[in-house]
Amino acid sequence: MAKTKTTFYCQNCGAQYAKWQGQCSSCKQWNTIAEEVLQKEDKKDWKTPSTTAKKRVPKPTLVNEIQYEQESRLDTNNNELNRVLGGGLVPGSLTLLGGEPGIGKSTLLLQISLNLNYKTLYVSGEESAQQIKMRAERINPRPANCYILTETKTQHIFRQIEAIEPEVVIIDSIQTLHSDFIESSPGSISQIRECTTELIKFAKETHTPVLLIGHITKEGSIAGPKILEHMVDTVLQFEGDRNHVYRILRAHKNRFGSTNELGIYEMLGEGLREVSNPSEILISKSDQDLSGTSIAATLEGMRPLMIEIQALVSTAVYGTPQRSTTGYNAKRLNMLLAVLEKRAGFRLGAKDVFLNITGGITVDDPAIDLAVIAAILSSNEDISIARDICFAAEVGLAGEIRPVTRADQRVIEAEKLGFATIMVSKQVKLPKKEFHIHIQKVARIEEVVEYLFG
Repeated sequence: MAKTKTTFYCQNCGAQYAKWQGQCSSCKQWNTIAEEVLQKEDKKDWKTPSTTAKKRVPKPTLVNEIQYEQESRLDTNNNELNRVLGGGLVPGSLTLLGGEPGIGKSTLLLQISLNLNYKTLYVSGEESAQQIKMRAERINPRPANCYILTETKTQHIFRQIEAIEPEVVIIDSIQTLHSDFIESSPGSISQIRECTTELIKFAKETHTPVLLIGHITKEGSIAGPKILEHMVDTVLQFEGDRNHVYRILRAHKNRFGSTNELGIYEMLGEGLREVSNPSEILISKSDQDLSGTSIAATLEGMRPLMIEIQALVSTAVYGTPQRSTTGYNAKRLNMLLAVLEKRAGFRLGAKDVFLNITGGITVDDPAIDLAVIAAILSSNEDISIARDICFAAEVGLAGEIRPVTRADQRVIEAEKLGFATIMVSKQVKLPKKEFHIHIQKVARIEEVVEYLFG
């Protein structure tokens, strides 16, 4: 009997070793190396032997001689997903969707598969067909061109794919699949890598888009080796607080489009609703003027957003004042408070400062600096800022108001939403066109304080 070949893999980064050792020399993690059995026979193709034809050996070709045709993308009938993907599904692409448990990954992809105009195969390794049927009835009771398969072995899945010939394949999830060619348990480094390789071969050879669901670790990264993210074409992250109804879809990697785009959904009982105008969600409707709130014009990818910033400044009860932020960088808040202390003369060193970005989203755009300062000063002075004023400028360490990129888009968005005034830097360059919104240009923090609070 032939000896079973084994090797050692790091469960964190996927590095391979001939023998066990305590620390991985690649990622420097301890006790992450585990023994796994190598395949006992030669790897076969994803196809069955009967369908496998002789392949021609590829030859090198000059760049100018390569024939290229613009392939039409597959419309997902979901505007938010289309925007994040860069216009729709690319034939032959692999898309990986990651997110927290219970955030709505399976709901999103099932909803998309039910609304697609293409023959779709939804493969689930986590739920039974009856469970998926119950969810499908809730999401879309209409009959759809969608086939459900509950299977985890890749060889059986490909056999059904050859029989049905779907135009889109959805896998839920990649960590549950296993291949006969590897004798490791599902979810291990070897299995994930092997199953993904087989799916890539299938997608590229048949020009079928494949969507994978991936679990994430407690640190927030996709479970499995980092090479999984390198192998696929697109990596999407589904984020959001389970206590809030809104979910955000971001692209961390996209070979066919921008990674700056953002899709926003609202979680309802009948599935996920697309939010076409997120500014209305992120700005709370209040009849009375409250101090400590300001509106900032920010950008997520190509999409301008108006977000509300809330600040609370109170006298520190304990000796050390607190600095707490939600959805904003705490170090940047400390820097802005230091600028207010040094350059504008506001004594905030002995006061608690709490800052919140409404809607449960996280913003790292420097253009919201001025709105943050305005909200802090409004709460400190207990004077409300008019609801028809918004801000779009960065604040420097010298107390100067600095310009931001794509200011014209921010101004147009503010004008569209009915704001009367937008405060920007004096140095900003705007196109020579007539805006129906008053553009207030300021150069220093002192001018901002004088304009807002007299």
